[in-house]
Amino acid sequence: MSKLRILYVASEINPFLQTSEVAEFVRNLPQAMQEKGMEIRILVPRFGLINERKNRLHEVVRLSGINISVGDEEKPLIIKVASIPNAKLQVYFIDNEDYFHRKSVFHDKENNFYDDNDERAIFFCKGVIETVKKLGWAPDVVHCNDWMTSLIPLYLKTTYKNDPLFKDAKTVFTVYNNGFQHKFGNDLIDKVKMMDIDDSMLSNLETADYYGFIKLGMEFSDVVIKAEEDKSLNGLLDDKKVETIEQDENFTDSYYNLYNELAG
Repeated sequence: MSKLRILYVASEINPFLQTSEVAEFVRNLPQAMQEKGMEIRILVPRFGLINERKNRLHEVVRLSGINISVGDEEKPLIIKVASIPNAKLQVYFIDNEDYFHRKSVFHDKENNFYDDNDERAIFFCKGVIETVKKLGWAPDVVHCNDWMTSLIPLYLKTTYKNDPLFKDAKTVFTVYNNGFQHKFGNDLIDKVKMMDIDDSMLSNLETADYYGFIKLGMEFSDVVIKAEEDKSLNGLLDDKKVETIEQDENFTDSYYNLYNELAG
């Protein structure tokens, strides 16, 4: 039996960047799955807080050079790669000068949420899919973590549904308590749209807020996981599709079984 291929997508990963529990989760779970014989790829944004020299990031020229459309604009996609010290894991970084060279993640110095965080998420989600295409690597399971990755299940079920690399891929979407109060502009739906996506598929995004992104990710993914007990998410996650995997000593076994079940 061939090795299961798991693609992890998140906004951060230790030791390169940690602002929330996502970074630790995405550091530990892929290594545990690799040790159980699965083939792993990890993609995150190259936020400006990540020191390239210290972390030994270098550009992968053969993967870079695609333009990604966000609304009416096309932005160049740069791919960088680095290895996690003490683990045989490579991390691919999605980079773009306009979106990811600020020395902060989602907020400016005055703690204002960036108005273009929606565009940064769109660019990241599209960039992930295009990078995996360039790698020519067909994932069995795409595990998306947190709101910034929530468009990937939508794009895989619509625009890329007939792509040979993704046609059999299953998606897992893990929800964390990393909400924000910001509301995006009225053009959000137009910016998110791609081929084979009509407005009715994007109705969850009409609120143009954090919950809109989460609901969209839930709607199009095969499995939704609540990362922790969080009462603020209860109304949102009262859905038969939602599973809770406790972060206890057996949690890697739970994910191992889940991936095998999904890909079976």
